[in-house]
Amino acid sequence: MTTTPRKTVKDYIRTIADFPKEGILFRDVTTLFADAKGFRMAIDEMVQPWAGEPIDKVIGLEARGFILGGAIAHQLSKGFVPIRKKGKLPGATISQSYKLEYGEAIMEIHDDAIRPGERVLIVDDLLATGGTCQAGAQLVRRLGGEIVGCSFVVDLPELGGRTLLETQGLDVNVLCAFDGE
Repeated sequence: MTTTPRKTVKDYIRTIADFPKEGILFRDVTTLFADAKGFRMAIDEMVQPWAGEPIDKVIGLEARGFILGGAIAHQLSKGFVPIRKKGKLPGATISQSYKLEYGEAIMEIHDDAIRPGERVLIVDDLLATGGTCQAGAQLVRRLGGEIVGCSFVVDLPELGGRTLLETQGLDVNVLCAFDGE
């Protein structure tokens, strides 16, 4: 009898060539999110490494990190905190600039979102250069939070994000990796 191999998270992610510009292979996680089994698998696998860790809050990085982070916070029975692009959060915030492939951007968090000593998990869909997560980690640390780790669905190892984050003492977990940009 022949058995069908079990699908992995990577199997649910489609690749779109030449998006957002020619030469880029875009790793689209919306197909993962749209499939109930795939989405459940991803959340379960992202929660598993942190299940025994004392965590106070889950941080989601804009925008797909909100989808994952909210589900992970629910699974862990913890609070959820968004880190957003500049100007998107009401109330008092602190900001952190970071470099993009072509320029610079600014991320913000509410200045009362993390209390000193709170332990947080940072979540996003994709780890490329690491700049967004690095900015998020800087914001958490400025508020006195301790980062338990960072969790991603996809890593693009050639862009060096994992190495950048690990050299800053961050524990990084990814579910799958793709070659190329």
